[in-house]
Amino acid sequence: CGRFDLLRKFLSDELKNSTSKDIHNLGSAKNYCPKEGSENKCKTEVDKINAGFLWLLEQNIINNISDFSDASDEKHKVFIIYIMLWLNFKLNQKNDAKSTQFNDFYNNYIENNTHYTKCKKKTNNNNYEDCSSSLKEATGYNNFKEFIEANKCLMNIKFKDVSDLYDAFKSLCNMYTELDANDTTDKKYLENAKTFVEKYDELNKNPNVTKDNPYYQVLSTLSNDYNNFKKFCNSSSVDCNDIPSLSPIKIKENSVQSSERNSLQNSGVTSSSSSITNKLIPVVSIIAAIPIFVGIAYKVNNKELKNYFHYVYVNVNKQIIRFLTFYISIRYLDFGNDLKNNK
Repeated sequence: CGRFDLLRKFLSDELKNSTSKDIHNLGSAKNYCPKEGSENKCKTEVDKINAGFLWLLEQNIINNISDFSDASDEKHKVFIIYIMLWLNFKLNQKNDAKSTQFNDFYNNYIENNTHYTKCKKKTNNNNYEDCSSSLKEATGYNNFKEFIEANKCLMNIKFKDVSDLYDAFKSLCNMYTELDANDTTDKKYLENAKTFVEKYDELNKNPNVTKDNPYYQVLSTLSNDYNNFKKFCNSSSVDCNDIPSLSPIKIKENSVQSSERNSLQNSGVTSSSSSITNKLIPVVSIIAAIPIFVGIAYKVNNKELKNYFHYVYVNVNKQIIRFLTFYISIRYLDFGNDLKNNK
């Protein structure tokens, strides 16, 4: 957060509020300006955005390579999300030259720029050494260009949402940077936390958030870093348990999830229907047996045998009717329960 705050002093977030500080004086940022004769010079606003973007990548990624354990480490991913959020915000700000499309920025500043295609780290004697292998080992990427291509979906967030997400990010940063470990009575962090929660709640009202879209990726990262603030407080020996809690991110089911859920429901209905059918089969079988007895009884010509079958038919029929009455009453109740359970 401190590096973002520092950059804003040289490259303001507000178009109408120009800074008194020149971005050419921001550490190594000047090295990322276009070459003009014997010196590097950022003439346009987009030149300055590009220099600021590379400076953020250098400060947060290259200078912290040793802090990343391996490619599965979430730290560098968090940095990339916030840096790409900043770039999206800056490119889409309206000015006299209108907003700059990311594709144009990519083609003009990233695609063939060695600052993006090669990893260079400044040494103690002010020289630069190749850091591609160490970057690959720590993050899974060889250079900044690969970072950007893997996360360019973040540039698809519409500007209104980007502006709100970026604003929430700044409130989150204020929580961290204004925490005063030397004055535990200073509650600035609490006010900033309340501000962040208000902005987060507004962002969480978006009805189209799914886990596979970039909006969720940014909002989830903000949520995690807010929840990690208490750990940051503990490391600074400050009790921050009074900050408000965040509500879970509201997720809209995507078409695949909805289809799977409907499939499970249909499967349950089919299974229940099959169960009910199986219960009715014995009843149908018993009913079908009655005419068989009738046919046998009345088609046999032998009188003695006919009387015998008639006797058997009458008695068995009574038993069947009694059984059916009992069986159907029990199964009917069970059938009714099945219907209730499937409503």
